[in-house]
Amino acid sequence: MPEIITVSTLNRYVKSILDGDSNLQSVYIKGQISNFKNHFQTGHYYFSLKDEKAQVRAVMFRSANQKLRFMPENDMSVIVRAHISVYEAGGDYQVYVDDMQPDGTGALALAFEQLKKKLAAEGLFDETHKKSLPAFPLKIGVVTSENGAAFRDIVNIISRRFPLSEIILAPVSVQGPMAAEQISEAVDKFNEKMCADVLIVGRGGGSAEDLWSFNEEPVVRAVYRSKIPVISAVGHETDVTLCDWAADLRAPTPSAAAELAVPDMIELFDKISSYKESIYADSVGVIESFDVTVKNLSKLIYSYRPGRAVENHIIKLDNIVEKLNSAAFNYLSEKEKKLMILIAGLDSVSPLTTLSRGYSIVTKDSATVTDSSLLKKGDKLNIRFSKGSAECEVI
Repeated sequence: MPEIITVSTLNRYVKSILDGDSNLQSVYIKGQISNFKNHFQTGHYYFSLKDEKAQVRAVMFRSANQKLRFMPENDMSVIVRAHISVYEAGGDYQVYVDDMQPDGTGALALAFEQLKKKLAAEGLFDETHKKSLPAFPLKIGVVTSENGAAFRDIVNIISRRFPLSEIILAPVSVQGPMAAEQISEAVDKFNEKMCADVLIVGRGGGSAEDLWSFNEEPVVRAVYRSKIPVISAVGHETDVTLCDWAADLRAPTPSAAAELAVPDMIELFDKISSYKESIYADSVGVIESFDVTVKNLSKLIYSYRPGRAVENHIIKLDNIVEKLNSAAFNYLSEKEKKLMILIAGLDSVSPLTTLSRGYSIVTKDSATVTDSSLLKKGDKLNIRFSKGSAECEVI
């Protein structure tokens, strides 16, 4: 009499055969996704893989799909690395996916386009949301690595162009698993404290994988909701990230971001000088025009003498001259007021004015020192006063 077995025994036996076949423990399968289901309670993906003639059930557990850079979708062509087994409780033969890659398109490129499409639909890249940068920022927030060349470039350029600005660094990781969280938290912290007039968020160049933190959703959303204007400066000129799209302004490099963030003090001085010359030229032109008018009127009056008509014209001429003088005086007074405002504005941002009040500038190796904790015994310092400078040593 043949042996009678249970269904459980049968399924367990078939499973043991499949599990014991080394050829089925690491199989690469190409197919198209259908019936995709993201089980939100467990985080597992359930779907079918099919081609023109057949299909097979597949599952990708949460522990494996957490490593994916993209979200699988129906009709997407993929290549999976999997092992084959049987789900004993249902008797189903299926593919257990350990890894998945898009067929033909890189995972990073696909993830970039998927998230870009999603965030664009929410309006995160709309031009109407962009904020203008302040003309004269006195506090520059920087979110980047404290050890990278990007931060050194930013400090050097801002110190040269507009030394009145204070640079506040929020040191973060700019690549790796913790980078996105640190970057987004730093942007939020600046906004919570409102301790900067403009933010520079970025890093130096690298591969697409190195720059990927600036494509992650938490970073993009933090930049979008920032009340402080944000300049995105990630990588080199050819590198484009979603952080660039969400920022108020994109800079091709961190150095370019520093130049965009602050004005050039030398150019400001030149511009004010130009304004002064323009005001003077305009004033002279107006006066000369009034003088010609008065002379023409005088000739007209003399052409109608003698008699009472002359007296009437003299009176009219006096009135006209008085009005012209008054208009010229008012015009020149207005121009003088504007000139004084420009000069006062220039004096307010001039470092020489600050030095003349008894302050001094301390530098070490040509960099401005703003924190005594950065000094150590024996450091050579240069102290610049309103008149002259001195070389000192920290004791």
